[in-house]
Amino acid sequence: MKNVCLVVGAGAGIGGSVGRKFAKHGYHAALCRRSNAEGLAHLVEEIEAEGGSASGHLINAAEEGAIERLVEDAAQIGPIEVVLFNLGAQIGTRSLEATSLKTFELGWRMACFGLFRLAQSVIPTMAARGSGTLLVTSATAAVRGNAGQHSHAAAMAGRRMLCQSLNAEYAHQGIHVAHILVDGAVDAPDTLGKMLGKATFEKLRQTRGMDHDGLLLPGEIAETYFHIAHQHRSAWTHELDLRAYSDLAWWNHETQVL
Repeated sequence: MKNVCLVVGAGAGIGGSVGRKFAKHGYHAALCRRSNAEGLAHLVEEIEAEGGSASGHLINAAEEGAIERLVEDAAQIGPIEVVLFNLGAQIGTRSLEATSLKTFELGWRMACFGLFRLAQSVIPTMAARGSGTLLVTSATAAVRGNAGQHSHAAAMAGRRMLCQSLNAEYAHQGIHVAHILVDGAVDAPDTLGKMLGKATFEKLRQTRGMDHDGLLLPGEIAETYFHIAHQHRSAWTHELDLRAYSDLAWWNHETQVL
């Protein structure tokens, strides 16, 4: 029975790359996304063609009971040793007046409440076993708000504080929680590509992506995630930020007026 790496938010960028990396090292990659069954099946096929073990799961994480059922299904495959919570919560740039209560709440449900539900479903079993890792992809909004980002900033900041609270409660029980702030644009077609549109995204890739290293490369991010999941407990990383070498850190930027 293989140890399981459960990826919640397994698109063609960070999530899919992390699943592929863990599968190459003997884990079963249980890959979850909300839509695009064809793309998910293709990712599973690619991992299996490389000699790995993987399964695909389509769920709407905001739906009541969906995350809990996902954890139950993944646990039937093997012990869930590593979990990546990689759900985004970007609902777009909206003024205060244009942000409905439902829209604001949706960001929180995806970014913060979803993480809480996942943690509540998987960590007690990890704690009983005495080991387990929860990796959480985060964003610059977790540490710096911006105009028009009311929902996103509040949700991601909540995600960060939840990670700190989980560490305070469970680190001494052998559970490693890492909040990973991705401070920059990721070279991923199903996130940045959708936001910019295909033509603009491809133009950006030609000048900053791929071997230019000006965009964060998902495969390289996956290397960092894998390292964090296998750190010795005497030197765990609980929080770090990642950015391309050519970008300024978030604290060196002036607040953007949108």
